[in-house]
Order: sequence, then C-alpha cells, then structure tokens
Amino acid sequence: MKNYTITVNGNVYDVQVEEGASTGAAPVAPKRVAAPVAAPAPAAAPAASGAAGSVEIKAGAAGKVVKLDTTVGQSVKKGDTVLTIEAMKMEIPQVAPQDGVVASINVAVGDACEAGKVLATLK
Repeated sequence: MKNYTITVNGNVYDVQVEEGASTGAAPVAPKRVAAPVAAPAPAAAPAASGAAGSVEIKAGAAGKVVKLDTTVGQSVKKGDTVLTIEAMKMEIPQVAPQDGVVASINVAVGDACEAGKVLATLK
C-alpha cells in the first residue's frame, strides 16, 4: 500500500493505493480512507501602514501578487514598478501613475486580487 495526499479544488484527501497484479476480476472501487480536511485559511492581508494616499494603484488584471517591489515610505517616479502580479503565467508590473511616496501597500505576496482592486496608494 502507498499513501498519498491529494488536493482537489482546495479539499485535501488522504488516499491509499494498493499495488498488485491484475487478476482479471472486476475493478474494485477505491476506499475512502479519511474525510476531507479543510484547506488552510489564507493569511490575512497586512493592514495598510500609515494613512492611505490619494493616488490609487489598481490591479490591471485578476491574478496573484508575486512580488512587492517597494515599501511604505519609499519615493517612486512615474512608471516605477510598485508591485508585481501574475496572471495567466505572465508577470505584470503594477506601476506608479505619477511621482510620489508609497503611502500604503494593501496586499501581501501570495494574495489573490481581482481586476480593479486597490493594491497600493501614493501620496
């Protein structure tokens, strides 16, 4: 017997697979060994540091945050990458729309985001 842990749509299953030669008998339905275990809850997004700025940087597409390229309080120029999201296996930089100072970063690496979600602000 071999034990495997399989995750399907966020549900975790522990299964056992028996190895052996085929006897020509009808296949036997697999036994369920354990009830599904709830997937771990996603980490909470960090609270915005300091007061949020008036210039919002929004997600250009639905995806997952893969890199924070700046920190709160850092000065940025128009076009500088503030953070990077991944969508459809492409990394998409989210850039500063104007010169300013990063006032808040509203996501963490690994967070999922929808298109249009405010990811960070500048002041």
